[in-house]
Amino acid sequence: MTDIDQDGVRQSTVEKRVEVIWREVLHMPQDRPDATFFELQGQSISAVRIITRVEDELGVAVDVGLLFEDPDLPTFTAAVVAAVQRTPDARAANPA
Repeated sequence: MTDIDQDGVRQSTVEKRVEVIWREVLHMPQDRPDATFFELQGQSISAVRIITRVEDELGVAVDVGLLFEDPDLPTFTAAVVAAVQRTPDARAANPA
């Protein structure tokens, strides 16, 4: 997922930032790139941490319930990218 939208490399930037958040909060090992939220021992506190960081760092709201649908990283990233695209004033639109 490295499509370029009307804001240039915005989508790729969002994907990278979501991956960092996911890996840090869930302590995702390198050998489990396709592991889902629950396979990585995700719990309600880690869900809140992920969503809070996405909101703080990217300026976009994502429903915490999405994580309880047990997504893998690409699925969750796609949902965040879609939310950013619907939120024109998201911080991800103007990365620092």
